[in-house]
Amino acid sequence: MLYHAYEIQRNLMNSASSWAAISASVLSNTANPFAKMGAIPLAANALDVFAHATASYGKPAFGITEIESGGKLYPVIEATVVNRPFGDLKRFRLDGIDDTDDTVRPKMLIVAPMSGHYATLLRGTVERMLESYEVYITDWADAATVPVHEGHFDLDDYIDYLIDFLEYIEGQQPGQRPHMLAVCQPSVPAFAATALMNKHKSPAAPATLTMMGGPIDTRESPTSVNDHAMNRPIEWFRNSVIATVPMNYRGAGRKVYPGFMQLSAFMSMNLRSHMMSHYEMFKHLTSGDDASAQATKDFYDEYRSVCDMTAEFYLQTVEEVFQKHSIPNGTFEHKGDIVDLGALTETALLAIEGERDDISGLGQTRAALKLTPNLPEDKKRYYMAEGAGHYGIFNGSRWRTKVAPVVEEFVAAHPG
Repeated sequence: MLYHAYEIQRNLMNSASSWAAISASVLSNTANPFAKMGAIPLAANALDVFAHATASYGKPAFGITEIESGGKLYPVIEATVVNRPFGDLKRFRLDGIDDTDDTVRPKMLIVAPMSGHYATLLRGTVERMLESYEVYITDWADAATVPVHEGHFDLDDYIDYLIDFLEYIEGQQPGQRPHMLAVCQPSVPAFAATALMNKHKSPAAPATLTMMGGPIDTRESPTSVNDHAMNRPIEWFRNSVIATVPMNYRGAGRKVYPGFMQLSAFMSMNLRSHMMSHYEMFKHLTSGDDASAQATKDFYDEYRSVCDMTAEFYLQTVEEVFQKHSIPNGTFEHKGDIVDLGALTETALLAIEGERDDISGLGQTRAALKLTPNLPEDKKRYYMAEGAGHYGIFNGSRWRTKVAPVVEEFVAAHPG
């Protein structure tokens, strides 16, 4: 009944949001003779904030139209190049560079997290990487839209998808090994996939793997997220947070961890901060600073666009990553076989962490460098982004000016 109760609440809030938006528009309309009188502007702004805060959002578009590279502005060509039930592979190319034979830019696969948000949360990551690379990104599906007959999707399938995507990318330019950048949660399956491909001497094994704020070893500097996963048995998660998709979705009957629950958990971690953000938006509107108000709206439009995860993927991740610590303990399996991190001998590793990350604590990603004893030390690097939180290591000014140059330098040093 959890999902059904949410659907009822969502529909009610959508109605309230629509009425608030209409009322705000009427009150602030220049044709309204009372628009500038008394408390009318304040009421209009308050209704505008309420309408935005209570609206529901679908899947956003990347909307990247042009990128400056080498001092020139290039149109961006976006295409879905591999279509799979639980996630597509998207490609972004610069028209005028990537479509010419005399310029072969390195290929970068960005692995977006399957953690309740769409891949568009990494729009800023894609934009910055497009300056130097032909970019691919995993575009994971909302599990509520995947029919039950398409089967299940767990960590093993996630790893298989990554391997297939890397093989596709390498196949576009045989002999040119792609690079891979994993943001947050997918650091674990990306790490495992890289070890497997190194073990099997795959020509598509990434030349470099950059892991950013990933939970490789959650015993290092545990955060409230880690504590939440550790303090309850896996059966509690199975019985308390797993829901069944209602009949009005294509994935009706599928067991999922709903995106709205993940969003609620993240919002509650910093509730005061989110409340202050909306209050600041109200003040910006009141003072006429529409640009700042719109920036806040744009952030929350993206942040509150959520999707569901399959129950099997979510539960396996909680159990293997946060409870059993299977990767650092050397017991992580892929389809019944132990993933041998000692076999990772070719792919260069870059671990990036944010100094103030409250999702993946300091040391959790760096642990990957200790778990690969047979990888030469000159193929390992660690970088801590001073002052950066979890979001700041892959989006915003710190990402663009501090973190991204480190990635570019590392990739250039290990072209593969």
